[in-house]
Amino acid sequence: MEIKRGQVVRSLAGHDKGDFQTVLELLPPYAVVCDGKRRSLEHPKRKKLLHLAPTAAVLPEESLETNRQIRSALRSFRERAQK
Repeated sequence: MEIKRGQVVRSLAGHDKGDFQTVLELLPPYAVVCDGKRRSLEHPKRKKLLHLAPTAAVLPEESLETNRQIRSALRSFRERAQK
């Protein structure tokens, strides 16, 4: 599956393993990701693409404007994963 801006991904490695994040930018072989909390828009994380598992969900552009909107959009993924 091709990864693009706004795509919801799950981290497969590192301190954030298992966390859901969204892709802000692609810089192959890396993706710049954030979750709106631990990794904010001001301090995003650069992560290798092979350490990310893409989901089918893509957040709309207007959901990527603030940390609060990103947290809110990712909340349902975290809740589903905990069940």
